[in-house]
Amino acid sequence: MKIKENYYRTNTCGELRAKDASKEVVLSGWVDTIRDHGGITFIDLRDHYGKTQLVFSELPDFKISKECVIRVEGKVRLRENEQINTKLSTGEIEVVVCKAEMLGACQSVLPFEISESRKTSEDVRLQYRFLDLRNKIMQDNIVFRSKVIQDLRKEMTELGFTEFQTPILTVSSPEGARDYIVPSRLHPGKFYALPQAPQQFKQLLMVSGMDRYFQIAPCFRDEDARADRCPGEFYQLDMEMSFATQEDVFAVMETVLPRIFEKYGKSKIAEVPFPRIPYKEAMDRFGSDKPDLRNPLEIKNITEVFKNTTFQAFKDKVVRAICAPAGSLPRRAIDELTNFAVENGAKGLAWVRINDDKSLYGPIVKFMTEEEQKLMIETMGAKEGDIIFIVADKYSVCSKVLGLLRTELCNKLDLLEKNVYKFCWIVDFPMYEYDEENEKIDFCHNPFSMPQGGLEALNSKDPLDVLAYQYDIIVNGVELSSGAVRNHDLSIMLKAFEIAGYTEEDIKTKFSALYNAFKFGAPPHAGIAPGVDRMIMLLLEEKSIREVVAFPMNKKAQDLMMGAPGEVTEKQLREVHIKLRTKQ
Repeated sequence: MKIKENYYRTNTCGELRAKDASKEVVLSGWVDTIRDHGGITFIDLRDHYGKTQLVFSELPDFKISKECVIRVEGKVRLRENEQINTKLSTGEIEVVVCKAEMLGACQSVLPFEISESRKTSEDVRLQYRFLDLRNKIMQDNIVFRSKVIQDLRKEMTELGFTEFQTPILTVSSPEGARDYIVPSRLHPGKFYALPQAPQQFKQLLMVSGMDRYFQIAPCFRDEDARADRCPGEFYQLDMEMSFATQEDVFAVMETVLPRIFEKYGKSKIAEVPFPRIPYKEAMDRFGSDKPDLRNPLEIKNITEVFKNTTFQAFKDKVVRAICAPAGSLPRRAIDELTNFAVENGAKGLAWVRINDDKSLYGPIVKFMTEEEQKLMIETMGAKEGDIIFIVADKYSVCSKVLGLLRTELCNKLDLLEKNVYKFCWIVDFPMYEYDEENEKIDFCHNPFSMPQGGLEALNSKDPLDVLAYQYDIIVNGVELSSGAVRNHDLSIMLKAFEIAGYTEEDIKTKFSALYNAFKFGAPPHAGIAPGVDRMIMLLLEEKSIREVVAFPMNKKAQDLMMGAPGEVTEKQLREVHIKLRTKQ
């Protein structure tokens, strides 16, 4: 990058080359390293763009320390051939300094070496994030994020979408996560909420006649942290389109995401269009609605094999299994897998090894008839050297345990396909699920989704049999996005919420804007919202989402650098009509 020359610099620290030899230059930046060679001192000066080696025959009359900010004047000269640093873009030259000026002294002892910051504990890094971000890897990550977001905007604009902004202060509504609430000074006892997503606003934009909306939208949810989720806030490529079907949304995403992943990713995309996998099939085959398709292992149902069994562990239960080329695993590793299954909810993990002579070996073989052994091998497609791992329980327990075991086995056996992005759509989610804790029917996914079959399906079917036009994008086992064809018909919306236990008065109160808007002619509309943070994390192959966010909170939802959450004054509390309970 060529910058405009001013008092502080004629060039950046990553700009000078051999062609600039003999040029008089001014550079400013941070002192990266200091090397005293007895009468001559070499300093690497660093800025956002790179490093340049400085040569001091005599140090200035102020103390130069690592990470202080200095301005220097000097002349560019070529390095001797044996002194060229091929690791630096500026490695052919150095600047002989004739004048130096302190711009910003480093007055404290560094909590960590900048180049080693990513090896420091996360809380220390976040407390001194302004230092952590000086690390070149971190700077590159944040710049990379900026470039991806610029291209996302470009792609969406070229597809005819218009960027709109939606409010940050809104009303609390039951959308699946805890709200962050903000007290009102002007309206005592009432609160704003930060939006969990622009869900209602983007639907209202469609009702307003705005045909294609997108936004790099901040979302605020009071959720616990995970490696792929920041507590507090995150960003998504939020989009909505009028007069659109599920396939229209798929077509947009299958245009935008491949372009971004092909340009910025480190792997190839397996196939476009992305495979469509119904939710039920995903649970049957993978035990998860976020399957990593790079993993070749699949779950199979062998309940029918054991329909007449006398083995009590399998009798009258759902029996499902995974076949893996795990014959080389020692008994200790199998015992570890058994403990893993039990820790995740199984009563046990049965297993059978197929020997070279096609005979079976394992603790449960003696409880199986020859016919059961033969049918199981056929159903599982097992061959010599394989091990069949079996869980017998309720369908949901089998799904959870075997879904996790599938991943664990893949890792142990190093079966994961490398250097590829495997996208898929998970479609046909159930509209409802049974909430065992509260003993009621509740929404399974997005409550604003259109049920498949519309009002007739809601009136005539068991709620647990109703499917919705809901879909997720999964890539390499990570849920990148959720979306849906929206429910734009007030009568269908009222019935859908009624089944989940909401009255019309509840809808008027909790979703008053949509309730009113749908009375005035709403177009069919659909949308989706891929997570930007997760997308960047996948593209950079980082293991934590906090490596791609400039100023994230820690796992306890604290901003250690700014001291948030923090206390406020009694005066501030009075202004918003809040009185804290006295600590006991």
